[in-house]
Amino acid sequence: MEINVLNLSGKETGAKVQLPESVFGVEPNDHAIYLDVKQFLANQRQGTHKSKQRNEIAGSTRKLHKQKGTGGARAGSIKSPLFNGGGRVFGPQPRDYSFKLNKKLKSLARKSALSYKAQDNNILVLEDISFDAIKTKTYVKMVADLNVTDVKTLLVLASANENVYLSSRNLKKTKVITADQLNTYDVLNAGKLLLTEGAVKTLEEALAK
Repeated sequence: MEINVLNLSGKETGAKVQLPESVFGVEPNDHAIYLDVKQFLANQRQGTHKSKQRNEIAGSTRKLHKQKGTGGARAGSIKSPLFNGGGRVFGPQPRDYSFKLNKKLKSLARKSALSYKAQDNNILVLEDISFDAIKTKTYVKMVADLNVTDVKTLLVLASANENVYLSSRNLKKTKVITADQLNTYDVLNAGKLLLTEGAVKTLEEALAK
């Protein structure tokens, strides 16, 4: 798949980039995408939720009232889950939600997500970006010139560029990452995928195996 390279003003530079079929033209595997996104979201969870069981509640151990003759149910402890302030039955405990996925499956998931974006013509290739200073106004102008102001965008750089990243950080509908940070969730979550020429080469080297 051949695509025109745009400059920061949204105009064609005359150059073209070939998006490799082995990365942007595979048969998408929805189950691989599901597993990779599930793992990504699971890894974001802290797993620090905790509720107290009855053995962890601070309170008296006295019997509340006599066993029989009250006309009510038997009650032996104020810590019972039946009472307000008592322990919780089978409450949440700290745990690790992360799980392992094979590298080949994760690679297939990323290629599947990129292929979906290519099929829907939601990929723009830009010349390599470099800002001289940290200016959100410059990034906003670039997005406006590319006609993606009202769309969620994911800009993928070949290597880290602090000026570009900091210029975009306060904007709601945009995210900037490097090619080695690319993940299936971010690709699918974006309406438009903005790739620099260098990022395309990096992705081809990493995923076209």
